[in-house]
Amino acid sequence: MNILSTEKEFSLTELNKPADWTNLPGMAKKHVPIIEAPANVKANEPFVVKIKVGGIDGVEHPNSSSHWINWVALYAGERLISRIEFGSELSDGYVVSLNVTLSQSATLKAQEFCNLHGVWEGKTKKITVE
Repeated sequence: MNILSTEKEFSLTELNKPADWTNLPGMAKKHVPIIEAPANVKANEPFVVKIKVGGIDGVEHPNSSSHWINWVALYAGERLISRIEFGSELSDGYVVSLNVTLSQSATLKAQEFCNLHGVWEGKTKKITVE
């Protein structure tokens, strides 16, 4: 997939990933998934990874029958850890907490799919396994 250029606000056919994280447009603020996880974990011991879609600067994503987040996926590198699906109007915000176990250091990435604005990817999070 190509990464979204700064010339358009979003793409339905390309991966949407902001090029400039210091100057996010409103569309990105409500779509990018944000990973919260510890930087260092113990090998083969579970830790919590929290993913929240949007909400940057208070810009929340809508949750209606015509506009919602369909799923959120978490990866360790290119390997899928989990994918969580949401139903329109039935979710109270878009926040997911997962127990994850790693045997070696990895870079986590999260992607989400909006039914109107395509797939979005947030900042990656490096996890060091000790």
